[in-house]
Amino acid sequence: MSKPQRIGPVPPSTPAGLISRVRGLRHVLPPDLLREASRRLSIIALLGAILWTVGVVSDHLVVGLIMGDPTGFQSRAADAIGAVSVVLSLALFFYARRSDRDPQFILDLGLVYLVVTAFALGNMFHWTHMPSWRTWAPMISWIGVCCLLFAAIVPNTPGKTLIAGLLAASMNPLGMLIARARGMWDFGPTRNAFVMHYPDYVLVGVSVVISIVVNRLGQQVIRAREMGSYRLGELLGKGGMGEVYRATHRMLARPAAIKLIRPETLGESSPEAAKVAVSRFRREAEAAATLRSPHTVELYDFGVAEDQTLYFVMELLDGMDLETLVRQKGPLPAARVIFILRQVCESLEEAHRRGLVHRDIKPANIHLGRLGLRHDFVKVLDFGLVKHLGSTGAEQSMETAAGMTPGTPAYIAPEMALGNPVDGRADLYALGGVAYFLLTGKLVFEAETPIQMIARHLHDAPVPPSRRGELPVPAALDQLILACLAKKPEDRPASAAALARSLAAIDGGGTWDEELAGRWWQVHQPAAGWTGSPS
Repeated sequence: MSKPQRIGPVPPSTPAGLISRVRGLRHVLPPDLLREASRRLSIIALLGAILWTVGVVSDHLVVGLIMGDPTGFQSRAADAIGAVSVVLSLALFFYARRSDRDPQFILDLGLVYLVVTAFALGNMFHWTHMPSWRTWAPMISWIGVCCLLFAAIVPNTPGKTLIAGLLAASMNPLGMLIARARGMWDFGPTRNAFVMHYPDYVLVGVSVVISIVVNRLGQQVIRAREMGSYRLGELLGKGGMGEVYRATHRMLARPAAIKLIRPETLGESSPEAAKVAVSRFRREAEAAATLRSPHTVELYDFGVAEDQTLYFVMELLDGMDLETLVRQKGPLPAARVIFILRQVCESLEEAHRRGLVHRDIKPANIHLGRLGLRHDFVKVLDFGLVKHLGSTGAEQSMETAAGMTPGTPAYIAPEMALGNPVDGRADLYALGGVAYFLLTGKLVFEAETPIQMIARHLHDAPVPPSRRGELPVPAALDQLILACLAKKPEDRPASAAALARSLAAIDGGGTWDEELAGRWWQVHQPAAGWTGSPS
């Protein structure tokens, strides 16, 4: 575990800096921003299909009103060009919408789409004879506008932008040459075709400048995302306190997950308050780093970036959180719930013995997956935001400092909601709510607002889970969950270890073991990577 450190950009002379520069030349933007750019391209393609349709229909209406003959050769040619362009635009739209496509390839395909669209526009504009003044008067066409649009909204490397832009801008002169070859238009020397459209070539130069600016911004994003010995990759999730990114250690190539906590989320406005928040962050991270239970997510590193962003580096998990599991697969059988809860109790027992209370136990903060050859392996997340039992006043937790009620209303213990002193039994109350959700797919209490939810936790008696779920629940498990949900801490199990022993003694809930868990994961294997809550 390295010490907390202030970090900055990696010097270009170092191997890591060289890798970053090479990566910046190959990709204008990081992977997640490339995917966002490819989605914008799909929107442009859909807009293109709509505009081509509207343009052809409008052309018929205008020619019909002015000339009284909307069925001429020019209209038939415009119809054909427009129809082909609509089909190509829709094809690109549906292709780019697929999440499994390579975003960089989609952006390259977008440049091809730009050139093809320019070819269609160039031929449509110059299909028939134009007035004599049009043969030499310089003009900016829609093709030049499209080059600027693509450089700003669908970024690519400056070299690719230049080549595609020159090809696109040349489609207007090409359209004029085709019209002359067909005997439709004699505009004099060939150079007139280029003189007429030289402003489009000027706009291509502007688009290259835009591409260079976007390229530099992308490399700044890459450098800004380098945290300590780790380089950030794709965005895995967002929450109220920050974001979680996939990351890789520069030397070890070890995959990890980095949780970033922006300083503004801590509610600290003055420099003095910010220093207190950073100090508190370090103490809490150091406390979380002392936890060694295999069922607690491992904290590799932590630190403070130059912009005061706080970051945790954690192990990258393979599986899904319990919230996602129940939402996607439905309630779990009692035996599997017991199997999961006993592992959570092991993690909590170690923390409670060290004087740490998690304070935000909920399904989204409990990860279930594979570890080595083991399946249904539990990892408790977000121990970086714990509170020490001895902390008071100025030593409050980061969540409290941010002006937020600690915990989640759907799982909050009554004493925590009231602001009273808490101990490990507050986590057991929340764990009872987690068990209730796993068995029934429903919250202990339903309410329209967080305040109403908290009020119900303070005053209402919960309905036994056996009466709200479709799956059978052993009477002993029913009673144990209700005991965890007792309003008074002294009426709950005395400790996480005591709760684990009670869970192990329950009969009648069926069996769930490593073999059954392995079979389940073979059928429902999710994509590898962190799926924990970034909240």
